[in-house]
Amino acid sequence: MMKKKLLSLALAAMMTLSLAACGGGATSTPAASSTPVASSGAAASTGVKVGVSMPTQSLQRWNQDGSNMEAELKAAGYEVDLQYAGDNDIPTQVNQLENMITGGCKVLVVAAIDGGSLTEVLKTAKDANIPVISYDRLIMNSDAVSYYATFDNYKVGQFQGNYIKDALDLDNQAGPFNIELVTGAPDDNNVNFFFGGAMDVLQPYIDSGKLVVPSGQTSKAQCATPNWSTEESQKRMENLITSNGYGPSATKLDAVLCSNDSTANGVTNALLGAGYTADNMPIVTGQDCDKPSVKNMLAGTQSMSIFKDTRTLASQVVEMVDCILQGKEVPVNDTKTYDNGTGVIPSFLCDPVICTQDNYKELLIDSGYYAEADLA
Repeated sequence: MMKKKLLSLALAAMMTLSLAACGGGATSTPAASSTPVASSGAAASTGVKVGVSMPTQSLQRWNQDGSNMEAELKAAGYEVDLQYAGDNDIPTQVNQLENMITGGCKVLVVAAIDGGSLTEVLKTAKDANIPVISYDRLIMNSDAVSYYATFDNYKVGQFQGNYIKDALDLDNQAGPFNIELVTGAPDDNNVNFFFGGAMDVLQPYIDSGKLVVPSGQTSKAQCATPNWSTEESQKRMENLITSNGYGPSATKLDAVLCSNDSTANGVTNALLGAGYTADNMPIVTGQDCDKPSVKNMLAGTQSMSIFKDTRTLASQVVEMVDCILQGKEVPVNDTKTYDNGTGVIPSFLCDPVICTQDNYKELLIDSGYYAEADLA
């Protein structure tokens, strides 16, 4: 039943909305905080520079996001200024954005390191009439943000929580089951949705005592991982193993909720170091389908990941850029959820998909996202 359910989810997600023209097939609203540069047709992209700011090259997913965005924009005829902000260095990102603003970029696509750190530099963008698309991470406390493009991050957390619920059969088994919780960077607004979505599923079972968190660490602040660091999550998991006596022949650990793959990798490293193997590994969740985590899934040391096809997100952002520069309504499908402190930002949410051993080939290999050799 689980395999059938996952395959159904995969097939549904492969039908993710792909718009053929600006505003087609989706709820649309005009640009929120800037006046579009009017143009028409293919001429809208000719010689136009788009700035793309990514937070780091230390995680595989941001490299893929950046390269996919650059390829899609160039294929549409745009000139692209793609910059990575060192290793999550906020002053570097601010400086790069300043250069994009003064360097003639007509639209900015920004994946923020810290959602609240760009208020001042984006004031300059607004003053220069440069629309800003917040990419994947919502930029907070800035009225310069015109649109937000991301995946349905609350659904990501729900998928992870429901995977644990179903794998442990919480509705039918007596328990109790031991679980520990690991989420990401406290300055990433997405954590509120990842962790919140998962905990909305799991909290009732914690409250009833069917799920037990032996460490007592259940708040977002207690479970956070600075910069989504593999090393930091490994250190914390090692401490949890020591302080709670977890081990294959000691205190049983049934599951670890990990909000993404980089934290899952740290947790897996710690569990392997404590003597766990594929035969007795707790359930470990993840997100992004990074290559090391997919390899871990195939080896049986990570249970699942959430596939967020960055090609889909890149295509959607290019669609939004086109519409902005053509003075047309920009396609969005959420106008209620994402308030950045200055108001609700019109958003487009792409669909995430559960990935496991059962369906990774259809999702990742057959779709061309990875080659078979990438996962060898």
